[in-house]
Amino acid sequence: MSVLKITKENFEQEVINSDTPVLLDFWATWCGPCRMVGPTVEQVAEETVNTAKVGKINVDEEPELAQAFHVMSIPTLVVMKDGKVAKSTVGVQSKQALLSMLQ
Repeated sequence: MSVLKITKENFEQEVINSDTPVLLDFWATWCGPCRMVGPTVEQVAEETVNTAKVGKINVDEEPELAQAFHVMSIPTLVVMKDGKVAKSTVGVQSKQALLSMLQ
């Protein structure tokens, strides 16, 4: 499964009601570090296809979701488990760091 595009319309279904952990990548098209971490997020999505979901939230298109998570800097990466924030980090992360966040 590829990376999901998360919007306020599908947030509850894909994230809150997910029975697996969800890695959320808050990003924007104009953000250089976001473009750097993008391919890593794609790799994590491929490697965790049966154990987790990976979604991207464009902060320009979904300002309400960015505000709800108090996103001040991007990329912000958040892991949701059982509808709650389990872990979060800001900035470019390695694939191993993202995979360990999902554990």
